[in-house]
Amino acid sequence: MKEDNKLNLRLGKKNLIAISISIVIILIGYILMMAGPVSTDGNFEPDIFSTRRLIIGPMIVFFGYLSVIVAILYKKKNKQ
Repeated sequence: MKEDNKLNLRLGKKNLIAISISIVIILIGYILMMAGPVSTDGNFEPDIFSTRRLIIGPMIVFFGYLSVIVAILYKKKNKQ
């Protein structure tokens, strides 16, 4: 009777945890790519070409999306 009340989800608990961790990684990558204070006087701001914004942030976002795909496709091994 207890098994009937249990939710039967397609993704397991490990999958959902891995997906939520991946989403946090993606958000961290986007935060790293965010622009800083905007100059209103028209001066050039060289910080827009920093390594953090052009290389590190997009790499973290890419690996975050890649880990979401892996987390969705991960399947529990049978014990047989």
